[in-house]
Amino acid sequence: MFEVPHYRRDARVTYGLALFRAGWCRLSLAPLGKPNFGTLMKNASTRFLLGVSLTFSLLLAAVFGSPRCAFAQVPGAAPPGGESGAGPPPAAPPAGQSEPPPRIPSDATVVTLELAARPVAYLHASGKWEDGFKTVRGELAKVQAAIKKAGLTPAGPPFALFLDTGETGFEFDAMVPIAAKPPADELPDGVKIGESPSGKAIKFLHRGSWDEIDSTYDLITAFLDEKGLDAQNRYIEEYLTDTTAPDDANLEADIYVLLK
Repeated sequence: MFEVPHYRRDARVTYGLALFRAGWCRLSLAPLGKPNFGTLMKNASTRFLLGVSLTFSLLLAAVFGSPRCAFAQVPGAAPPGGESGAGPPPAAPPAGQSEPPPRIPSDATVVTLELAARPVAYLHASGKWEDGFKTVRGELAKVQAAIKKAGLTPAGPPFALFLDTGETGFEFDAMVPIAAKPPADELPDGVKIGESPSGKAIKFLHRGSWDEIDSTYDLITAFLDEKGLDAQNRYIEEYLTDTTAPDDANLEADIYVLLK
């Protein structure tokens, strides 16, 4: 990279150089062609002008040094702002630190934690990807209705535990946490009582529509590969908003990847 040096003459210096050059031009552009230096020196005004010009030029050289070319370029720095239209280069990361590769979440957005088993009410179901979000939300609504009918207390956001995924469809458990296990192992409408998964997991954030959630899973896959982590074949989507539309950009979901 090349840079125009950060050099700018003082206005007074520029003006002084202009006077010096003007004086020298008067001497060199005599009407009779190339002037004779001895003849010129016989003229008192000429001697005075030449003396002043030379003295002033020597003074400038001593104080400011020889002026550099305004368009000279040297390697190693960025152009001054506003000259080339390009801003300064981005600052390099501190020594010992590196930015994550493209399309890999930053460690600041990823949380590693130990999941504790919680009592849940759940339904086992399956669905097709073309209407996957509608299926998941529908099964969760059934579980929530059964909890309410049984007089139990929900204890957190609903979530789906995906157990098997294929090209066209998937199997999952629609789970809703409850404050405590009831005496019965089953609620109305076939809803069962059980426990949520436990163990080491990594939590990722998804903020956007469910239709766009594949891009988040691409990032998760890249993150796991970059970190060399082995994941189980099941994962959790916890829904923090009540949206039921797959294209609703206000959806907030936390994705838990269970590690081996």
